[in-house]
Amino acid sequence: MAGRSCYRDVMPFTAMVTMESTNVGLNILFKSAASRGMSNYVFIVYSYAFATVLLLPLPFVFPCRTRLPPFELSLLVKAFILGFIRFMANICAYKGIGYSSPTLASAISNLTPAFTFILAIIFRCSGGGSL
Repeated sequence: MAGRSCYRDVMPFTAMVTMESTNVGLNILFKSAASRGMSNYVFIVYSYAFATVLLLPLPFVFPCRTRLPPFELSLLVKAFILGFIRFMANICAYKGIGYSSPTLASAISNLTPAFTFILAIIFRCSGGGSL
C-alpha cells in the first residue's frame, strides 16, 4: 500500500520536472537553430511533427479500458481552437527567444502558474478544494 501511495505522490512531480526540462531543451534548441538561420515556422512544424510521431503509437500500446463518449463536432472545434492558440503562443514565444535568450524565456515560463492563479482569483474559478 505504501508503494502505491509513493507512486501517486512522486508521479506528478516527475511529470512536471520532465515537462520543464523538455521546455528548456526546446528553448535552447530553438535558439541554436535560429542563430543558424532556421525560420520560426519551420521549427514549430518540425517540433509538432516530432511530437506527433512520438505520441501517435501510444494509444495502440496502451489501449483505453473504458468506453469513450461519442465524437462530436464541438469537440473537434474546441481542439482546433486550442491547437491554434498554442500555435500562436509558440510563434510569439520563439520570436521573443530570437530577440533575447533561452534563459529569459525559461524564467518567464516559470511564472505561468502564478499568472494562472491570479486569473483564477480574478475570474473566481478557484475551487478551493484540497488535494
